[in-house]
Amino acid sequence: MARATTPAVELQADGRTVRVSSPDRVAFPQRGLTKLQVVEYFLAVGGGILGALRDRPTTLERWPKGVFEGAVMATRADSRGDAFYQKRLPQGAPDYVETARIAFPSGRTADEVSPTELAVVGWAANLGTITFHPWPVTRADVESPDQLRIDLDPQPGTDFDDAVRVAPEVRALLHELDMEGWCKTSGGRGVHIFVPIEPRWTFTQARRATIALGREVERRLPELVTMRWWKEERGEKIFVDYNQMARDRTIASAYSVRANQRATVSTPVTWEELGEVHPDDFDVLSVPARFAEVGDLYAPLVAGAPGRFSIEPLLEMADRDERDHGHEDLPYPPEYPKMPGEPKRVQPSRAKVRAPVPDATED
Repeated sequence: MARATTPAVELQADGRTVRVSSPDRVAFPQRGLTKLQVVEYFLAVGGGILGALRDRPTTLERWPKGVFEGAVMATRADSRGDAFYQKRLPQGAPDYVETARIAFPSGRTADEVSPTELAVVGWAANLGTITFHPWPVTRADVESPDQLRIDLDPQPGTDFDDAVRVAPEVRALLHELDMEGWCKTSGGRGVHIFVPIEPRWTFTQARRATIALGREVERRLPELVTMRWWKEERGEKIFVDYNQMARDRTIASAYSVRANQRATVSTPVTWEELGEVHPDDFDVLSVPARFAEVGDLYAPLVAGAPGRFSIEPLLEMADRDERDHGHEDLPYPPEYPKMPGEPKRVQPSRAKVRAPVPDATED
């Protein structure tokens, strides 16, 4: 890729100057979008993206070379790649970039970017960040989630329309429990529903509450919804990804750009319009005008906003599932240490089948 030659550009972000280097570098070749346009996009939806990130430990998904065909994400097994997740404060960060110390499942800790002003978003976008992954906690209390995040994830053979069919059932269940959720497109094929909760439970309890919710939705829509962790068991259904509520698992924030050729945006929508929209309706070019018209539909999810809900009804549902149906915990992601009460973490098709031991009283 040819190196950009245009001089750096300076933009204003709520009174602070953000420098954009190589502004004409192409970030999304299929759309012809430059890095400058991506930074300008984030500043245009500033109230929304900052509301989604403010005071939250946030992992940066960085694509410094742009989202080009064939680009790959670096992994733990292979650090070579065109993009990567930044979980620690990058070197050379401005002094206005604040952090929050978080602990990973391994017990290791990191000082992660915790945005407090819009300039932090602009600075991160200049580094090639297109997707922000905030934790469901604030730096005031990194152990107590203040959001339930329900990820309706279409499996092969299903699509966005199928996730849309499931979402109203999730909302109906929340209403039965005197709770409310706010929906958004994932920017891909899925639907995300966020619920603001009182920050007085642990990650383990919030995950358990999400499992209880998912199991009840699965009972109501058994032909369309699955809670099976192993992909080989899910079938053509919508997977309620309960492990998105596990520690250090995050969901793309509202107003984040997604790493696809269309530069789609994870966009809050009203429940009334959910069935009328498509993820491709919302991208870097179209969302600023929408935001200017409708404002931040995810404002109730901002840290510290009033109207948070109790998850006690869901935890009581989890107790009933265990008592009346014999339901146990579900597997954690593979990088997690073995968790208390977790069932065997092995793919069913690879599980060893032991031969039955003969009864000693038989001939």
